[in-house]
Amino acid sequence: MLNYLTAGESHGPQLTGIIEGIPSGLHLDVEKINQQLKKRQGGYGRGNRQKIEHDQVAIVGGVRHSITLGSPIALVVNNRDHAHWNEIMDPVTQETPENTLRKVERPRPGHADLVGGMKYRHRDLRNVLERSSARETAIRVAIGAVCKQLLAQVDIQLVGYVEQVGPISTDSQPELNVSKIETAIEKNDLRLIDQTKVDQIHELIDRTRKAGDTLGGIIRVVATNVPAGLGSYISWDTKLDAKLAAAVMGVNAMKGVEIGDGFKAATSYGSQVMDEIDWHQEAGFFRNTDHLGGFEGGMTNGMPIIVKAAMKPIPTLYKPLQSVDIKTKVVKKANVERSDTTAIVPASIVIESVIAIELAKAVLDKFDGDNVSRLQEQVRAYREELKDF
Repeated sequence: MLNYLTAGESHGPQLTGIIEGIPSGLHLDVEKINQQLKKRQGGYGRGNRQKIEHDQVAIVGGVRHSITLGSPIALVVNNRDHAHWNEIMDPVTQETPENTLRKVERPRPGHADLVGGMKYRHRDLRNVLERSSARETAIRVAIGAVCKQLLAQVDIQLVGYVEQVGPISTDSQPELNVSKIETAIEKNDLRLIDQTKVDQIHELIDRTRKAGDTLGGIIRVVATNVPAGLGSYISWDTKLDAKLAAAVMGVNAMKGVEIGDGFKAATSYGSQVMDEIDWHQEAGFFRNTDHLGGFEGGMTNGMPIIVKAAMKPIPTLYKPLQSVDIKTKVVKKANVERSDTTAIVPASIVIESVIAIELAKAVLDKFDGDNVSRLQEQVRAYREELKDF
């Protein structure tokens, strides 16, 4: 069984991740993890924080000579910006007027600030925003990169990219070939398949930045060669599509999840959205279409998995909205923290990562996860069994 835990604050010394359940014998390429971390930092519309951080992972447990041991893997990503916040974020020194200069008492609408303060009785809302910050997703991307390498060992590929930014949709023909998607999105700084929309979206982001506003968008993730039968219809909490939806909603600023045609299916006739079944001597059973996004009854059906995520605009605005000072109860403008105009590009990497984690969990739930070579043997045998059904 695969589990993970993250710890760390946005301006603390480091982000830490512990992964339990990765099989032994996996050759772990650190450079591939760092490539994912670099992608998360990129994208048009990012703010100045990314000019400070140069995220690199350090593996401090569970791996020897680049090979996983089967024991928990410990990952660390240092926060370079902590050098400017050392006194303010010191975990040991007692509170003084000097080290509380960045106290937050005017919560930002749309953030966790106010509700988090009420729940945990924090009078300095920095205690909330430091952990609720999307900076934490850096370590989840590192964990997801480990899981992507595991999935590749059983020939499962996936990629996340941007389908829409603010009101501008790419309206491109949905692509299901992961290699083609990766080739296309590497040609621009928005992770778009449709190259013709890049300049238009750049202009939109520039206008929004000048207005002190922010933008959200829609992310699409495609996973291919996922064998049928991951997940279960037995109980609600064993449905894999439900687990994917929960993982997506666990990412900062996500407000909606769609599997396959999703909400479009709700306005269609059944005859238009059910994927008819076919059979081929070499491949076995398959579907002629993929309106259901690779799922039936909470289980993978062998077709590509398609997940969309709707991201709200970032709540931190450089032209802040109305708020109320929690100390004086006087109506004031919300605090302004350093932020991005849009984080839709890095969010596509984060959503790809959390889906990779859930797919890796599903694979290890179904097959022996003690050793990679044994896992590969079992997955190959299972694929053959499905062909002969």
